[in-house]
Amino acid sequence: MEGTSVQRLLVVSSLLICSTNQARLTVSPSRSQMFEGDSVSLSCEEDDSSAGWRLRRNTTKQTRAECGAEWGKSSGSSCIISFIFPLDSGVYWCESREGATSNIISITVTGGSVILQSPVLPVMEGHDVTLHCKTKTPSNLPAAFYKDGSLIRTEATGHMTIHHVTKSDEGLYKCNIGSDGESPPSWITVTEKPTTPGPTPTPTSCSSSSPSSSSTDTTSHPPFPVRKVVCVSGLVVLVLLVSVVLLVNLYLWRKSKGNHLPVSMVMTPPTQAEQGLDDDDDDVTTEHHF
Repeated sequence: MEGTSVQRLLVVSSLLICSTNQARLTVSPSRSQMFEGDSVSLSCEEDDSSAGWRLRRNTTKQTRAECGAEWGKSSGSSCIISFIFPLDSGVYWCESREGATSNIISITVTGGSVILQSPVLPVMEGHDVTLHCKTKTPSNLPAAFYKDGSLIRTEATGHMTIHHVTKSDEGLYKCNIGSDGESPPSWITVTEKPTTPGPTPTPTSCSSSSPSSSSTDTTSHPPFPVRKVVCVSGLVVLVLLVSVVLLVNLYLWRKSKGNHLPVSMVMTPPTQAEQGLDDDDDDVTTEHHF
């Protein structure tokens, strides 16, 4: 009975060890720059639909503004901006009722005719990155690409590929098409590639991803730069629950022992011979000689 109770508590405590609220923000079309008038859809890909994820943003005019209330049209955990304006430029993220947050996406909206199509999410070291210099009307005009204000090179096709990116490739990029103009700048983040697999989490520990953490495939499973993980200490829960079981078992054991006196304490009635001997002792008189 005692072993069964402890085993049940071990199972319960293992389920209470760590609970996480996670979501990943995606944007369609998948790029960080938009033309004024584009239709944009943002979605919270959530692990826990009961967490009540909502889209929020910070712009030059708004702070932590929620989709549906102050901007966009809300549809569950998604938000649609049917006609985007330059004032919609800012940072967007998903947030749960408990305050957990997703990755952050930066969106720039331009009223010009040229944008730089660059990764909207961080890129892992060793991957290839292709930048497209796009105009409102599809074309393959020559484009010049810049990093941190310095010319990298000019591509006749209008797109440039950076092979096997490293941390040194991180920076502010823009492009220019002579006949149409220049795009706004966009920051490209490069995350370090893990050298060895991380340790397998133990049942009594909780872990959260850091801004530099990422998965092996940044296209289908991008890293989460911002994530708030709500954890409950499994070790404390386990110790408390086991302590309660031990105390209850100790109480029940003492109670059961109290109903059965030890053998040394049991009193047996005297035999008839012993009773007679006691009576004779009462009749004995002591004679004193002086």
